[in-house]
Amino acid sequence: NGTVPLGEGVYGLVQWEVTMSEMLSEVGYATGMYGKWHLGRTPGRFPTAQGFDEWYGVPNSTDESVYSSVPGFAESGLPETFVMDGKKGSVPKKVRPYRLDYRPLIDRDLTDRAINFMNKQERAKKPFFIYLPYTATHFPTMPHPDFKGKSGNGVWADLLMQVDSYVGELLDTVEDLGIAENTIFIFTADNGPESLSAGETSMTVETAVHGSSGPWRSTLFTGYEGALRVPFAIRWPGKIEAGRESDEIVHEMDLFPTLGKIAGADVPDDRVIDGIDMAEFFLGRTKKSGRDGFIVYMGNDVFGVKWRNWKLHFKEQTGWNGVLREYTMPRAYNLLNDPLERDNVLFPHTWVPKAALPQLEEHVASLKEHPPI
Repeated sequence: NGTVPLGEGVYGLVQWEVTMSEMLSEVGYATGMYGKWHLGRTPGRFPTAQGFDEWYGVPNSTDESVYSSVPGFAESGLPETFVMDGKKGSVPKKVRPYRLDYRPLIDRDLTDRAINFMNKQERAKKPFFIYLPYTATHFPTMPHPDFKGKSGNGVWADLLMQVDSYVGELLDTVEDLGIAENTIFIFTADNGPESLSAGETSMTVETAVHGSSGPWRSTLFTGYEGALRVPFAIRWPGKIEAGRESDEIVHEMDLFPTLGKIAGADVPDDRVIDGIDMAEFFLGRTKKSGRDGFIVYMGNDVFGVKWRNWKLHFKEQTGWNGVLREYTMPRAYNLLNDPLERDNVLFPHTWVPKAALPQLEEHVASLKEHPPI
């Protein structure tokens, strides 16, 4: 999803980048996207200009569904966010304003469209790629009426039941179509829980609830593990052993070269690709992912480096509106002993930066050779 400017100007993914949908389209895949797109909301930057045959969803973020309900917005002169629908080769059309009346309903429609797309492509005997970024569990937390109160455990549990149920429908469709053994199904997320509490918003307690990062520290908009660790489950019957777990590090950007390799697509070789091909690891042919760590960003700033079970922090921020601290010496955390990243053990472990920082040096050198545009 990336970090984007907060203004209303032109931003997002440029045409010379190659997306996963473009890469897979080149080898004959039908491509559909249903849900949130946070990589541009102007012509040339919508999903249908970035390799997707069709898109139904919202640009930017689901918190914009709140705008029309809060004081001052109507007088601001800013445009409302709209639900959009489009096909490749044309600019998506505005379908309806994205307001709180539709907030609980949209994921039902996204699921239905994904299921219809699968059915359509299977009838045509065409391979397909679906990207389905649900708006759940993003603020405001509002489950569909079918799930409101269903868990008996509050609105957050209701919404988790909803996501679970919708994902079950998608899996059932794959089974019913008889394509399970030829379909890779991935469930993951883009960040940890939101940095919200009922006291930090004008919304009601019901719409402000959010999840937990479990044993890990903090939330989205930080460099802590609570922001970075997300679920990742992959299903490919007959190819990936069911029930296998791993503590190896995998980054979401690794999916680009991995799925490209599996699908027989051409991963661009005229630019730096930061992802690592994980095919052998996913298929169980090797126990190591090949990734020892990654660079931790907040916006455009490097906040730290993850290396194996260690973390180095050059900067720390608690919450989206928290205090920013910068350090002259990095703080070092042993994540096995200290999952909350509170006990700085740089001394006596000054060897950790020597092991962890070569990947940052390589990264910085790469940025100098290939400057971001």
